[in-house]
Amino acid sequence: MDKSIDETKVILIGGSSHAGKSTLSRSLAEKLGWSYLSTDSLARHPGRPWMNANAKVIKEHVAEHYRTLSVDTLFLDVLSHYEKNVLPQVEAIVQTHASDLSTECFILEGSALWPRFVANLVSKNGVKAIWLTASDRLFRNRILSASNFDNVGEDEKYLIQKFLNRTLLYNKRMREEVERLGFVCVDVESVSMADELSKKCLELIEVS
Repeated sequence: MDKSIDETKVILIGGSSHAGKSTLSRSLAEKLGWSYLSTDSLARHPGRPWMNANAKVIKEHVAEHYRTLSVDTLFLDVLSHYEKNVLPQVEAIVQTHASDLSTECFILEGSALWPRFVANLVSKNGVKAIWLTASDRLFRNRILSASNFDNVGEDEKYLIQKFLNRTLLYNKRMREEVERLGFVCVDVESVSMADELSKKCLELIEVS
């Protein structure tokens, strides 16, 4: 394996909701023999405003969150949550794994890995980072499919549309941040399979 991977202890994978971070993390973890963790498990925040197999109703505080806040405010609110509630935990976890040779290598993924927030962690003590992006069309298709958009009521559609618009804004601003900071950003639509995406990301990590 390439020396840069041998010296890497932590890989951060950022990107908006539905960019494919979990799929990539599982693929990379399998290839490298590492474990992985999602930032979603570190702190609670109003989640996706639709029903799934584990939730038969949309929680009222979640519905209220998306119903009452503008898209810009939703975006700023989630960034504030990441910075205040998730970032301190991310910093502690990454610094422990990066500095202690006895700890296992791992992959940390999540939307909470906003480029500016983790800039001081990247490239220090074997920490590498990649952000995933995609077209508005792909995000729209994935979110409308996951939320069963065509088969829900108008109230639910309004909430889902708010979530979608926040996702698109997050992706736009994230790409601007990644470019400004000179980080690695991968368009998931540039490859056709998850295995190809993981290979491409490893290649980018090796040369970055």
